[in-house]
Amino acid sequence: MVKIDGWRALPGSGPAPAGPPGPAQDALDFPPVRNGVDYLVSVVDHLTADPVGPRHIKYAVLHLQAAAEVLLKARLVREHWSLVFDDPGAASERAFRSADFKSCTVGEAVARLRNIVGVPIADKDQEALAALGRDRNSLQHYGLSHNARAVEARAGRVLDFLVRFLDDVLLPGLRPDEVEQITADVRRIRRGLTGVQTFITQRLRRLSGGLKGREDRTVHCPHCGQMALVAEQSLSTCLFCDAAVTAEDMVTYLFLFSEGKASRLADCPRCTQPCVGRDTLLATGERVTFCFWCAGPVSLATPAPSASSSEHP
Repeated sequence: MVKIDGWRALPGSGPAPAGPPGPAQDALDFPPVRNGVDYLVSVVDHLTADPVGPRHIKYAVLHLQAAAEVLLKARLVREHWSLVFDDPGAASERAFRSADFKSCTVGEAVARLRNIVGVPIADKDQEALAALGRDRNSLQHYGLSHNARAVEARAGRVLDFLVRFLDDVLLPGLRPDEVEQITADVRRIRRGLTGVQTFITQRLRRLSGGLKGREDRTVHCPHCGQMALVAEQSLSTCLFCDAAVTAEDMVTYLFLFSEGKASRLADCPRCTQPCVGRDTLLATGERVTFCFWCAGPVSLATPAPSASSSEHP
């Protein structure tokens, strides 16, 4: 059986076992970084198709998740090969060289890169990778039913992170011949990323009229990540991806995925619902204490209404 995940071909890991005889053009040669870059080429091809259809988004998500896994783990291997094992304490060089082991998840790879290797990965990039993983699992196992624009925008955020990861973390550690082998593909990926970002920018520009005058209650959408969710008391709507978001959805997002997590949440002194997000960024550029049930800023110093309080006019 031929393995193509690329771990055997790392510099210094020793020669790969000889494969079956055959023409040179039939050989599979995808070292990790080149393998990840190849996945990214597929991603930008799908995300810059004209038009981008559901099948394009499906394979963009699947290949982007594969690229993230390969590229993040390539940096772990550079630090030490045992770090890509699910349980580094049980790692063996024999298992590593034969690629016969269970590797860590993308989330674990991010944590090890931050905490062991010292690679700076922002919380927003970590959250984007987590959202991509959820999209990939839905596609692979359950059938994804999310809004296509939201998935496309989330994929664009991860693509942007991986291009920066390539530039800042991986490319400086490659040999000149390795860099030369992927230079054309990296340029192609950068052009594709520009196209994806241009799509997002142009759509946001077209939406500016619908957001005008509502900037003081427009926040980041938990589905697409764009500053386009207009908070309403009953049901909030994202003008970028058309997602319908309840106050409970926003609380779940703040608790599970945003910076600060539980420390950002509080009960509203006005409606008494546990739907207040501290330090919420608005489209105005301000950061406020915002109740997603009331759909507006609140002051936590304001006393909660008592049962004997008179009704509002």
